[in-house]
Amino acid sequence: MPQTTPAATLTYRAWQRVSKLPLGPRLFSAAAVLRVPYFGTILPTVEEMRPGLARVRAPKWWGVHNHIGTFHAIAVCNMAELAMGMLAEATVPTTHRWIPAGMTVAYQARATTGLTAEARADVPDFGPTPFDHPVAVSIRDRAGKEVATATITIRVSPTT
Repeated sequence: MPQTTPAATLTYRAWQRVSKLPLGPRLFSAAAVLRVPYFGTILPTVEEMRPGLARVRAPKWWGVHNHIGTFHAIAVCNMAELAMGMLAEATVPTTHRWIPAGMTVAYQARATTGLTAEARADVPDFGPTPFDHPVAVSIRDRAGKEVATATITIRVSPTT
């Protein structure tokens, strides 16, 4: 008997529809910020979102500056968390829920330009037992230099 694919989340279905429109990624990103206003501080644009991968871009502007004029460490963390969240929304089916359980971050270099955060994770089997799932995030500057890495562990459990 063929196995059915669990339903995609509302967020992922919205991305699939809106991202194809002119200015779609910007419209989707604005809607995401309305839903989670704290992410508005980084002025994000979701560039890609699919099971196992999400990419988010953010400009360098005075609102993310630290005392030396570079991208603030917590703004970098916000980017990592948003990329992870978009990956989770595209990966975790509606039969399950997810929540961040922990985050480790390593800063490798000053971030002097806009940044792109790319979250990657294997797509796990979603069974009846709750589990922790690591999501790796790489944050790079415009030249492609990695300025930070993060591992965000999400707790996944059935919605029942």
